Amino acid sequence: MLLRSTWRRLALTPAPPPQHRRAGNQAGAAAVPPYEVVVIGGGHAGTEAAAAAARGGARTLLLTHRIGTIGEMSCNPSFGGIGKGHLMREVDALDGLCGRVCDRSGVHYKVLNRCKGPAVWGLRAQIDRRRYRENMQREILNTPLLTVREASVEDLLLAEPEPDHPGKCQVTGVVLGDGSTVHAGSVVLTTGTFLRGMVLIGLEMHPAGRLGDQPAIGLAQTLEKLGFAVGRLKTGTPPRLAKDTIDFSGLEERAADNPPVPFSFLSESVWIKPQDQLSCYLTRTTLKAQQIIQDNLHLNNHIRETTRGPRYCPSLESKVLRFPNREHQVWLEPEGLESNVIYPQGMSMTLPPELQEQVIKSVPGLEKAKMLQPGYGVQYDFLDPRQLTASLESRLVQRLFFAGQVNGTTGYEEAAAQGVIAGINACLRVRGKPPFIVSRTEGYIGVLIDDLTTLGTSEPYRMFTSRVEFRMSLRPDNADARLTHRGFEEAGCVSQQRYEQAVKMRAALEDGIATLKSVQFSISKWSQLVPDVPISSNRRSPVSAFDILQYPEANMELLARAVPEPLGKLAQWRELAERLKIEAAYEWCVVNQQHEIEEVRRDEALRLPEDLDYFAIDASLSAEVREKLDSNRPQTIGAVSRIPGITPAAIVNLLRFVKSNHQKTEKLKALPQTGKYLPRKMYSEKAASQRQVSAEFSEEDPESTFVKTPL
Repeated sequence: MLLRSTWRRLALTPAPPPQHRRAGNQAGAAAVPPYEVVVIGGGHAGTEAAAAAARGGARTLLLTHRIGTIGEMSCNPSFGGIGKGHLMREVDALDGLCGRVCDRSGVHYKVLNRCKGPAVWGLRAQIDRRRYRENMQREILNTPLLTVREASVEDLLLAEPEPDHPGKCQVTGVVLGDGSTVHAGSVVLTTGTFLRGMVLIGLEMHPAGRLGDQPAIGLAQTLEKLGFAVGRLKTGTPPRLAKDTIDFSGLEERAADNPPVPFSFLSESVWIKPQDQLSCYLTRTTLKAQQIIQDNLHLNNHIRETTRGPRYCPSLESKVLRFPNREHQVWLEPEGLESNVIYPQGMSMTLPPELQEQVIKSVPGLEKAKMLQPGYGVQYDFLDPRQLTASLESRLVQRLFFAGQVNGTTGYEEAAAQGVIAGINACLRVRGKPPFIVSRTEGYIGVLIDDLTTLGTSEPYRMFTSRVEFRMSLRPDNADARLTHRGFEEAGCVSQQRYEQAVKMRAALEDGIATLKSVQFSISKWSQLVPDVPISSNRRSPVSAFDILQYPEANMELLARAVPEPLGKLAQWRELAERLKIEAAYEWCVVNQQHEIEEVRRDEALRLPEDLDYFAIDASLSAEVREKLDSNRPQTIGAVSRIPGITPAAIVNLLRFVKSNHQKTEKLKALPQTGKYLPRKMYSEKAASQRQVSAEFSEEDPESTFVKTPL
């Protein structure tokens, strides 16, 4: 039975004194070169964060327990999937690493959801673990401005907060396990499952972030002492099987796509030849496996724990309990071209090893399978992501960013997406530039972060296309058009090569659409040119080639044969031809969604002050609504509307308050001022002569809060 996770919040400690707080013995501490950004953790979030900060021009230090585990795929040997493939494309559009590395490491590429439209296709690949790890390490260790160091982090260096940002203190560096310190302008924490991690197999429990790696205890204690709300989640991984002991002859084979579709916009093709790709195989559990699990639940601590586990990737024990008397799918996935290891997707379990072997041998095709490593569960601390802004900076500690599973997500792709945004913003924070925010109208990354920071999560969060309101516009094919330009201009994290390629593609699409719309004939003429396309007689003549391309039966090759001039050249560039087809298919959807997108963007533009006291503002809000607003700390009116339990009337009343305060702010800006103001204290001593004029706006109401950004 799944139970709600329990939050625990420690009393806030007093703000630290101006001097740095340190932990550990400082004697003999080695001098460390200055860094602008320090990233803690070398997992999928940490590598993307470190690389993004370095691409942005920040001197960056990546701290990890072991350099050899950078790029380690701790659980499944795959990337992408439905919803997750969109995240991969968006990370790549921001010049992230995982897409390019997957294109050089995959052994089985498959686009899921082909039966539906391209907007919800899910790019996915089985990955060679060894190749991925080696390729990722090669990328990280050769990134300019990025230094990698093996070290544990035990504590944070803290100082007085900056007056113009919310937070009780600011981070200025980290304290390492040997007592030495590293100073930095921003710190990104990507500890994954390592915060007080505990591995469970049967009734055995021992501290570990994953099998064979020590957990992060000191850092977890530091975060609790600072007053962060901390929860507990769990996940698991299946046993590993020897490939040469499995009988694949009676199982359902699933072949890879030919040709394979790359993840990266920079990749014309993947590294492997289509015919060399490996297959996956499908088998199913039996009632005998169910009986073994039910008879031995008393020997399984992990499944009996009230800690919340992943809903969409549950353990086999959870599936048996929730859906009894059913067969459950088990996908046998290869772990590499030269590997003898098979990953049984869907068979995650934490029974004692001898019982796991019994379950395995009860599955068709696995009767003689040898278990190389037992499955195990991991329980770990995570932080309530509602304590973060949309830039993934902590509201409690300035300049401290969080990304990955520590924020309550599950999956490599969700971690990578958060990592690239946290790394970009850690760099921008050091530079004193505005944060880089991806909104819900711009990308799946925006939906992911908005869901986390607005709603929080009580179970491991997984991305799905169904979470996205504007999925017809936010497609895998146009991620570069949506994000690469912004990444280049605003974040500085995109290379010149990628930017120029995106500009070239955008120009080609615009020219191609214009050319297609310029070619117009009557319906009867088109019926002669393309007889295989069932053109509706209800259409008004003339009909353009772009209109014809909207039919499922039409494509650029067909149109190029029908009208060689000027359409022939558009079919020669395969990627352009495919994207023109998708643009035509979704034109009416995108046009219809555009009005809704503009409405959401207007709401998102109405920003709420970060230090707004919801219990003190003069607005008609119930005590329950005020508590929800104070707990969630939404940054915009749009985010308020997505908080469960906030009524439409409450949104209107809060909107009225925001607009009223904005109008007051605009009036004040129009007055001649001789001094600057800060929130809650508008004028300096030099502005005393103006207090009579502005009293109605400030001095008579010391709780007045002013919106500093234009609405």
